[in-house]
Amino acid sequence: MEHARTTAAGVTLALVGFASSFAVVLQGLRAVGASPAEAASGLVALCVAQALGMLVLAYRYRMPLTLAWSTPGAALLATSGGVAGGWAAAVGAFFVVGLLVLLTALWPTLGRLVAAIPAPLAQAMLAGVLFSLCVAPFRELVTEPLIVGSLLVLWVIVFRWRPTWSAPLVFAAALAIIALRMDWASASPSELIPAIRLVAPSFDVAAMLGLGLPLYVVTMASQNVPGAAVMASYGYRMPWRSSLAVTGIGTLAASFAGGHAVNLAAITAALAAGPDAHPDPSRRWRASTAASWTYLVLAIAAPAIAVVSTRAEPGLLAAVAGIALFGTLGTAVTSATADARGRVPAVITFLIAASGITVLGIGAPFWALAGGGIAWLVLVRFRAPTPS
Repeated sequence: MEHARTTAAGVTLALVGFASSFAVVLQGLRAVGASPAEAASGLVALCVAQALGMLVLAYRYRMPLTLAWSTPGAALLATSGGVAGGWAAAVGAFFVVGLLVLLTALWPTLGRLVAAIPAPLAQAMLAGVLFSLCVAPFRELVTEPLIVGSLLVLWVIVFRWRPTWSAPLVFAAALAIIALRMDWASASPSELIPAIRLVAPSFDVAAMLGLGLPLYVVTMASQNVPGAAVMASYGYRMPWRSSLAVTGIGTLAASFAGGHAVNLAAITAALAAGPDAHPDPSRRWRASTAASWTYLVLAIAAPAIAVVSTRAEPGLLAAVAGIALFGTLGTAVTSATADARGRVPAVITFLIAASGITVLGIGAPFWALAGGGIAWLVLVRFRAPTPS
């Protein structure tokens, strides 16, 4: 009975993690140049990389260590627009992210440099990136009031009692609507078969600075660090460097097939690490293995889900993705503005990120960190104390 309990927790974790954000991943990959088939390949690669990484960590450390793809990172991709150099340059940026995560595990100085970025600025950049996605549902509400309105109502009702399941149920409802309205004759059987499409990365400086660096910062600040904190809150001593090494290697491997970033799970981590998975903390690691096998099954189903998603009416998938990110945006805004001293630099960072500007071929997230960082130095770090 208790083994079934941990298995159920792991299966639930994988289903929630996948269903709550796969549309964000698909939209993000398509935004930076992936074809529908290449986006599906990236989704499959991420599922496999997460599954194998969790198996390695769970069996090595006997802890409920869980991995996920970077949902905030996918949102960043979705708002980045086309990348100079195309899809190959985006893949090169993904490779650089994996390399930086691996270097963080091997070279602690890099980790300290990332930690030196003020948390309010990182969260403000994330909030600015999420802003345009989160207003999409209300824009689409004008053109598709019945469908989008129904999805918003469903999200509010489920979020009231079961917040964890609000996004997955909205995605499930949206997929059902799309499937009912879809012309299935237009779908080729070959599209439904899992396939990995390898891409030779191209290392474009603008793509690495405008996409790779912000993706690394967002992944570290919004996924890896909170994920470690969740594990610590349940009494686990996190194998930090080993976990980063596994996620870095996983990101490097997945990048060749279009996967953008693998990292520690944050929100869903509690489903495996908490007492609901098992009363004995030493046995909860089996929930991670159950999640791993579930992700491998989801990797097989991912192409079919991607086919249905890409047949959605223009804007509907963006609306669904935006609904799923409401909570993430709220958390980012709260974290960015909690400290009154850094509120103005955080606002500057948010506004630059939300503007979507591109300068010298480099996107808004990089300039948001640069502009916000200058404001932080002037207004907070080197500000003269006020005379008493």
